[in-house]
Amino acid sequence: MSLGIEIGDSESFATWNDCFKGLKARGLKGVLWVISDRPAGLVEAARKQFQGVSGQRCQVHLMRNLLSHTPSRYRAEVATHAKRIFQAHDIAAVRMHLAACVTRFEKSAPKTVACLEDGFEDAWSVIVLPEKYRQRLRTPHMQERLNEEIRRRERVIRIFPNVESAYRLVGALLAEHHEIWAERHDLDRAEFHEWLANRHRAAPSDPSDNGVSLS
Repeated sequence: MSLGIEIGDSESFATWNDCFKGLKARGLKGVLWVISDRPAGLVEAARKQFQGVSGQRCQVHLMRNLLSHTPSRYRAEVATHAKRIFQAHDIAAVRMHLAACVTRFEKSAPKTVACLEDGFEDAWSVIVLPEKYRQRLRTPHMQERLNEEIRRRERVIRIFPNVESAYRLVGALLAEHHEIWAERHDLDRAEFHEWLANRHRAAPSDPSDNGVSLS
């Protein structure tokens, strides 16, 4: 579902901060997760505008980053270990596979291990959710496909004559996809709302705390 459209000159803190402020002014609230490839400006702005929000780093991007830091002869093995971590069913299993990966590659691929440890907390924040929701929220895949479609149409135009024309083109595409997404009912949210209610009952002292710690 599309919440809005904002044109900026970069993915800076200022751009994302203005975007999130605008969404809040229109009534957006109760944001629990922000799923992204972790651009610094977005993460900083989200934490400022949505106190207690949890960031979920795209696991696909993390995998690419891991392999880019890995010597070629170890890439297939690193990918296998990483997939075990990504596919784990609970945090205990995640930590077990993480420890095995660190032990295996800390000497042969130290940059890979450093990248994995640096991205670990952000890449598994959704592990606390019911399992049926994790696959959808572990990566912003649907949004990235939409971004690719926007770029495809941009290449046809090449140069927009003004900002208004960009809003018209992108806005029409977003409206089309919004209608498609609004009609889909492939992710029942009942279990999520039950999980959230139980979470609030378990921690009534600070209902604004939506953060997730894997430590």
